[in-house]
Amino acid sequence: MVLHIDLDLRAPPAALEAQKHKLKRLVQSPNSYFMDVKCQGCFNITTIFSHSQTVVTCSSCAAVLATPTGGKVRLQEGTSFRRKAD
Repeated sequence: MVLHIDLDLRAPPAALEAQKHKLKRLVQSPNSYFMDVKCQGCFNITTIFSHSQTVVTCSSCAAVLATPTGGKVRLQEGTSFRRKAD
């Protein structure tokens, strides 16, 4: 167990920073990100937002790639994704 006194406030561990709320971190950063999603039917790659509020479909075959849940999107079964670099 790590006591609060034992931590270096200027360089906190990355694991502890990831657990904090996005506004309480040492350097504020959002929880959302863009990601590349590969369609399971035509293997077309589409860039979508992680917290999208609309249904995302493939541009070439019109298959549903992701559905909104109120927070992060839920990817359809069989689709693969890669988080885009900052």
